[in-house]
Formats: sequence, structure tokens, C-alpha cells
Amino acid sequence: MKKWSLLLAAILLEVTATLALRGALDHAALYAVVAAGYVGSFAVLGLVLRAGMGLGVAYGIWGAAGVTLTALLATVIFGDPLTALMGVGIALVIAGVLCVEIGSQAARARRVRKEGVDA
Repeated sequence: MKKWSLLLAAILLEVTATLALRGALDHAALYAVVAAGYVGSFAVLGLVLRAGMGLGVAYGIWGAAGVTLTALLATVIFGDPLTALMGVGIALVIAGVLCVEIGSQAARARRVRKEGVDA
């Protein structure tokens, strides 16, 4: 559970930094939030990997959730458009990450059965 909480923190830091980047165009002081958010996000993502989450899974979820949340929040906060085609794209990104996660779990289960090791 710890690695999932850390991953959520990394995602929220990255989304905050990205949204602050948009805001920094008008308010330069927000560049501090941008820098802190990105550095913090990568640092916490490193902790997620150290906690044992696979790189493909962690990065896939981090990226997909970041894209999804950023697009949705940019619509709410900045009035950016969110078209049906964009919605389909977001759904495809999420579906792709789910495939990676499910595939990772299946591979781990096969490895445990085959080698008798604790994954």
C-alpha cells in the first residue's frame, strides 16, 4: 500500500507542477511551484521504484494519470477544451496502462509459480 500512496503523491506533485507552469505564464512566482513540483515528483517516483514497483507499471500509471488529471483540471481551471476525441484518447491511454499493469501481475504470478520465489 505504501508504494501506491507514494505513486499518488508523485502524480499529484507532477500535475500541480504542470498546472502551475500554465499559471506561471501570468504570475512568475509560480515558477517556484513548478520547480518544486517536478523535483518532488521525480524524487517520490524514485521512492516508488525503491519500494518495489516495476518501472513500466509505475511510469505508465504516473504518466497516464498525469495526462488525464492535467487535461481534466485544465478544463476546469483554465477553460481548456475537452472534446469527445480527447476523451477517447484519454480512455485509450488509461486502457493501455491497465494492460501493462495486468500483464505485469500475470508475469509476476507466472514467475512465482515457476520459480517458487516471492515476487
